[in-house]
Amino acid sequence: MGIDTRFRTLYLEKRILYPFRNNFKLIWYIRSLNRKHIMAGTEFYGAEERKEINDVLETGIFFRFNHDAQRNNIWKAREFEVEVSKLVGSKYAHAVSSGSTAVSCSLAAAGIGAGDEVIVPPFTYIASVEAVIFAGALPVFAEIDETLCLSAEGIKKAITPKTKAVLLVHMCGQMANMDEIMAVVKENNLILVEDAGQAMAASYKGVSTGLFGKTGCYSFDFFKIATAGEGGVMVTNDENAYKLADSFSDHGHDHQGNNRGMENHPVLGFNYRISELHAAIGLVQTRRVPMIREKNNLIKKRLMNELGAISGVSFATIPDPNGDSATFLNMFLPDTETAMKVVEEFNANGVSGFNYWFTNMYHFINQWNHIKNGNVAAKTNVQLLGAPQDYNNLEIPKTQETIGRLISFGIKATWTDAELTDLIAKMTKSIQSVLVQTA
Repeated sequence: MGIDTRFRTLYLEKRILYPFRNNFKLIWYIRSLNRKHIMAGTEFYGAEERKEINDVLETGIFFRFNHDAQRNNIWKAREFEVEVSKLVGSKYAHAVSSGSTAVSCSLAAAGIGAGDEVIVPPFTYIASVEAVIFAGALPVFAEIDETLCLSAEGIKKAITPKTKAVLLVHMCGQMANMDEIMAVVKENNLILVEDAGQAMAASYKGVSTGLFGKTGCYSFDFFKIATAGEGGVMVTNDENAYKLADSFSDHGHDHQGNNRGMENHPVLGFNYRISELHAAIGLVQTRRVPMIREKNNLIKKRLMNELGAISGVSFATIPDPNGDSATFLNMFLPDTETAMKVVEEFNANGVSGFNYWFTNMYHFINQWNHIKNGNVAAKTNVQLLGAPQDYNNLEIPKTQETIGRLISFGIKATWTDAELTDLIAKMTKSIQSVLVQTA
């Protein structure tokens, strides 16, 4: 019996819950084990994916480079990159093994490395911060706002004479307030790198997330709007940054000629390559994104219209509603205590598919004790040079208040009208029962 199964069994038998009845984080964790988080990429798959994968299987060439004679002109990683560039409007795209390695490539290609201070958000999937640390750089945490992304004001307050870059993360399918942020970046001569792992297909005033800075990236893991199973893509409009990422992600190879063993190594790199099999899936999934985005937006508008009629419910700020990828409904309650009670009611009433980020172990700094306390397998520059902040005593009141009130629902593009009606009814019942009690 696996550990998750044991936890579910213990929870159902109430053998461990009672001693921890006041420990909300433990209760939340146990309950969340039964929750399914299915995103659009995993909702739509079938014959098209099988066809593209079979192309690769027939050649037997799973490696994305070389073997020209054997592969019968099958280049799925290249096609995948072209499809992503076409979707987002980038000059260049480079596919790698994960969204996390795409962040690493984006930082390296932008010249971020040892000792550089990089402003990061305290609300993000932890990979963003990990990538900064493993680049040898030093994370500096700044405040977010109700866009769920770094705010211009938060970035300003975090800037020091040692600040080199901002790693801007576009969270939960939305986008940051780019006009204000770009003004701060330009005024302070900073490098902007964008992690749009959760926000591919989102845009701000016609420009895709990921294309405002020097480099940007998307995730194609199992939980995104499009999936490759595992995969990521770094994007840029800068030719030199693209060439650096291309080499950095493959042990420094320059990919010139058809003899891999004789290629030059313009830079030091490591292995972040994507396989042809993963790229084949990502290729098909990327083609579906416009359809998924359209369905998502229709569903999200209905959710916002109906739930927004409840007094006390509001939603995260979307700087450009026309550019929303709408993969999440991001809902605010009046305060943290109310949000926690609503979460309990959701669980009691069979509402699933949501995240309460305030207690999430991987997306919010409150639970990142290993980063705060420097618990590492091997020493990093944070230990060698010293952290630029006291990570255990950060003053981020706006972030704490914002995330405490936030509950996010992953939107399923395949929801039927009946399923959506049922979900809204259960959510409304749960929310109203709490708001009546706290009135």
